[in-house]
Amino acid sequence: MTDNVEIVRRAFAAFEQRDAEALVELCSPDVVFEPVTARLAAGGEPYRGHEGMRRYLDDVARVWQELRPAPDAFHEGDGGIVVATGRVYAWGVGRVIDSPAGWLWRIQDGRVAYGRIFGTATAALEAAGLSAP
Repeated sequence: MTDNVEIVRRAFAAFEQRDAEALVELCSPDVVFEPVTARLAAGGEPYRGHEGMRRYLDDVARVWQELRPAPDAFHEGDGGIVVATGRVYAWGVGRVIDSPAGWLWRIQDGRVAYGRIFGTATAALEAAGLSAP
């Protein structure tokens, strides 16, 4: 496992623990993050910077009773790209979600610079220029 995959694993762990400071520490100051929650709570705008990541965790707590990513595979591409694939489990806002997911991350200088969540593993892998296994 490379350092970039380890950084992504640590970001998932910080999210699961809802540890804003640990999450911010793993992110570059100008991080851009595009999760599904942005469409529900932030008017579709991505979360930007350290304050954005803190706001993301606040929005998650407000929108979802539970939100749990469950990545089970990690794929590396060029330029610091890491794609995690697995499932996401969530309930809240009148809905229950148990669906496949893909997370596209770009690591730069040892920190998360960009993240986006896709509704399928294939979509995340294709966006990263990787082929599905």
